[in-house]
Amino acid sequence: MQQANILIVDDERLIRWSLKARLEQDGCIVTEAESGEKALSALESAPPDLVLLDFKLPDTDGLTLLKKIKQADPDILVIMMTGFSTIETAVEAMKQGAYHYLNKPVNLDELALLVAKALETTTLRREVKTLRASQSESFSLDRIIGESPPMKALKDLLRKIAQSPSSTVLVTGESGTGKDLVAKALHHNSSRALGPFMNITCSALPDTLLESELFGHERGAFTDARQQKKGLLEQADGGTVFLDEIGEMSPVLQAKLLRFLEDKAFRRVGGSHDIKPSVRVIAATNRELQDEVARGRFREDLFYRLNVLWVKLPPLRERGQDVALLAKHFCESFGREFRKPMRDISQAALDAMERYHWPGNVRELKNALERAVLLAESATLDLADFPQLGGVKSTVRQSFRLPDSGLNFEQLERELVEQALERCNGNQTKAATLLGMNRDQIRYRIEKFGLGKE
Repeated sequence: MQQANILIVDDERLIRWSLKARLEQDGCIVTEAESGEKALSALESAPPDLVLLDFKLPDTDGLTLLKKIKQADPDILVIMMTGFSTIETAVEAMKQGAYHYLNKPVNLDELALLVAKALETTTLRREVKTLRASQSESFSLDRIIGESPPMKALKDLLRKIAQSPSSTVLVTGESGTGKDLVAKALHHNSSRALGPFMNITCSALPDTLLESELFGHERGAFTDARQQKKGLLEQADGGTVFLDEIGEMSPVLQAKLLRFLEDKAFRRVGGSHDIKPSVRVIAATNRELQDEVARGRFREDLFYRLNVLWVKLPPLRERGQDVALLAKHFCESFGREFRKPMRDISQAALDAMERYHWPGNVRELKNALERAVLLAESATLDLADFPQLGGVKSTVRQSFRLPDSGLNFEQLERELVEQALERCNGNQTKAATLLGMNRDQIRYRIEKFGLGKE
């Protein structure tokens, strides 16, 4: 048993002595109190890990003192002891938050085992609390890297949204802009931070599996449903559910999700009764949902129900000086991870980064820094460590007809994608390579601009 602080509250000196002697044998530090008043005083001076509490005290009763202990610190475990046991008192003690209930005379071996189990529970609770506090610190809004005007405005908006932990949030932005990180930041900076954060990518599963993952199922609901399963919405009670790539969800599941958002209730697959968890839903997509609504691929009512609070993430190309800040952050981070003494990034490399388009946004920048740090032979990264910065740009200049003026960025982007598809006879993979993109990035732009359609 680990060393722990235990408070024994009992008005009988002999009982306190015997319990103390046994617990000290197991390495515990024991404090005694013969009344409720002295117990509360001991709690204030040195909060214990566990309290052994007699039901009958000269100045109060155990249940009243139990309530005060739990009000002072809900994490303190209390084991009730009494020589006047009834079912009613035992039930009431458990309702008030007692960890366990023992009859006198107390079997010391039984007590030692129970105390050991209680202390294990206390240790686990503290570890979970510490872990959650660490996660909250990691996702603090102040730790979001970015000093550009778009990012300052974004952080101000996220602070306001975090204060309203029940409203549905829709996060939009290009691939690689950090929608999942924003969802986690909203969760960990809200009053739901101690609750679960459950996420699922809507495009990663077929409809039947996605429905079961979200809503759960009853035993026998379908062929392989051998036992009841709780869905993510049920498991996230008191916390947050993050639905990534919501634009990929089928119309059938869109209708079921809409019902949950409107009624705050759902049924498991094959179930007959409503389940009503307290859950905040954050949805994310790189699609323009308004365009999807116009094309009949996304429910208009669901769009408006999701779009209570809208967060649009700026692409990296619009964040100016943030590129250098992020690059230096990733450089230091990967330097520590790979145990390489990375000191700096040359100004030439930083200038090239700020000129580069970054079609993959922050994700692409992070991957570029990971590769550069891993392969670098010098402690200072230079332009030569980032072949995509010079190579892609020169390739585009040599291979494409770039107009001198007259087009905004979006028009220029469309023209380059059209030219790439034309040169590659419609082969999306080759066109993506020619533009320095991956296949998902060029497919997104093909859909965005309505290319490939008659």
